[in-house]
Amino acid sequence: MTLREGDRLAERDVELLRLLATGLPLDAVARRVGLSERTVRRRVRGACDRIGVSTRIEAVVWAVRQGLL
Repeated sequence: MTLREGDRLAERDVELLRLLATGLPLDAVARRVGLSERTVRRRVRGACDRIGVSTRIEAVVWAVRQGLL
């Protein structure tokens, strides 16, 4: 999957995916970046929607394949 022209992941979203890729649970990711767990869930869901995947794991794999992680 690729983003549509003009779309891109915000650096903050890439950072969330980077932390998820290390195996941290959502609550730990949220604490690390100073956001609520709900906000992290929403941001990751939005990133998944933008790149056309269904799960956080797929988003992490996508980011790795794109060279973002």
